[in-house]
Amino acid sequence: MVNSTFFLVLRRMRAPIIALIVIYAISVCGLALVPGVDADGRPAPPLSFFHAFYFISYTATTIGFGEIPGAFSDAQRMWVIVCIYLSVVGWSYSVITLIALLQDKGFQNTLTAGRFARRVRRLKAPFYLVCGCGETGSLICRNFDRSGQAFVVLEKDELRVEELDLLDFKTDTPALAADASLPDNLLLAGLQHPKCRGVLAVTNDEQANLAIAIAVRLLAPKLPVIARARSPAVAANMASFGTDHIINPFTRFADHLALAIAAPERFRLVELLTSLPGSPIPAAHRPPRGHWILCGYGRFGQALATRLQATGITLSIVDPTATDADGRLAGDGTEAETLRRAGIADAVGIIAGSDNDVNNLSIAVTASELKPELFVVTRQNHAANSALFQAYAPEFAMVPSHIVAHESIAILTTPLLARFLESLGKAGENDCRSLVDRLQGIGDGLTPTVWSIRLNATEAPAARQALMHAGSFRLGQILCDASERSRQLPLLVLLIDRSDRLHLLPDDDFELAAGDHLLLAGPLAARRRLELTLQNANELDYVLDGEAHSGSWLWARIENWRNARKRSTSG
Repeated sequence: MVNSTFFLVLRRMRAPIIALIVIYAISVCGLALVPGVDADGRPAPPLSFFHAFYFISYTATTIGFGEIPGAFSDAQRMWVIVCIYLSVVGWSYSVITLIALLQDKGFQNTLTAGRFARRVRRLKAPFYLVCGCGETGSLICRNFDRSGQAFVVLEKDELRVEELDLLDFKTDTPALAADASLPDNLLLAGLQHPKCRGVLAVTNDEQANLAIAIAVRLLAPKLPVIARARSPAVAANMASFGTDHIINPFTRFADHLALAIAAPERFRLVELLTSLPGSPIPAAHRPPRGHWILCGYGRFGQALATRLQATGITLSIVDPTATDADGRLAGDGTEAETLRRAGIADAVGIIAGSDNDVNNLSIAVTASELKPELFVVTRQNHAANSALFQAYAPEFAMVPSHIVAHESIAILTTPLLARFLESLGKAGENDCRSLVDRLQGIGDGLTPTVWSIRLNATEAPAARQALMHAGSFRLGQILCDASERSRQLPLLVLLIDRSDRLHLLPDDDFELAAGDHLLLAGPLAARRRLELTLQNANELDYVLDGEAHSGSWLWARIENWRNARKRSTSG
């Protein structure tokens, strides 16, 4: 990249540099040929080439010095006048060309790409490559930044990249305005960097996402890929190239709505565990069974119809492209008469599922006026319209960018979560309700952070050393607060994976072993305190037996102060 910038400068500055060289050569040769005069006015030999070059150098660069080594003859002065004006023209031409080069968009892009490549090469922490920073990518990037996870961004829209610089990210985020579907740009962004941990293809163009998935599979086959797709054909094409995770927001939301109808408590549990960590706990959704009206029968409507009918829901479908022969009602659903013909009087719910946000709001408002108790589900296509949808406040809103972001983060940060949710397949609604209550109790009104940690030398060195040398200890012991061991951290252990044997919702008496893989949920602050306990021998000793056996002099002083404070408080 440095070489390309250097040669680009040479190529654009070739003519000015040649012009300056020619002007300097002519000026020096002229002074070396024009005869001079001595102090008595008699003819003298011309200047030597060295003195001629010396004089032209300080004269043409506007430094000025004088006539040396002796006074010039009139012929020499006349030639110097010509040389001065020639050099002014030559330098002006060079400066103008240089300014034009610095303002050239291609040259600026080359410099920007060079700086971006150097920042990526200097990354020392594991990072994810986010391709596309629209609504979905922005949500993912904010969550990564909140959790301290490094990431690199490729975004085609230059304005979006400039907006990233205005965001108050805690991490140093390399971002480049470039087409992520081009393999060269992926390589520039660190696709083959040893610290790259995965690629997220979440652009708004599913063909670009397909190209990214194929490029990653061919250039870095070991990296996991999460790709966004909307059409079954593109999803099938991605699957044929071995894409690890393909997220279709339409089918995901259809699955969620069907689950919310069939098993509302289980859906509530899934919703809490897969929402963006630290966001307000969403309101509980209880869509009723019965007759529903579906407005819009594109890819989203078809996915909904297939899954809702499987739960026993009856549907009246309103579609602008419908004909009398296909059993659907022609119309947008924005007219009261169309909704009456669709059976709104007997309906328990309506889905405003077109690809136009204004129409969806109009459908929802019209339906609510006709039947206020109707359960309303809306599809929000653009995050820019969030204020409108929040003002209307539907019972259930489908935002594609949120669905893709939630699932992407869950896949990357908590690979054990999918196994936990799968293991809960046979759990009843009462068990799910009990677990939901526990999760809501530890979150302080916010959705919990869900993460996993392995008791090994890398992620929990102090815990592993204690398990290997001092014997086992119970799960409840490490959940004590290291600042006050009589207080429990607001954490819930969902799953422990021990050599592929899963232990669901273990109690505090569960005996831990080295290598255990724990899936936990709780506030971010509690997560950081637990990680410090598992990584620091002093903290671990304190939570296990109330004493610090391996501490330094400073830790001993802190411990003495802590004990003295306890005695004064109890006294």
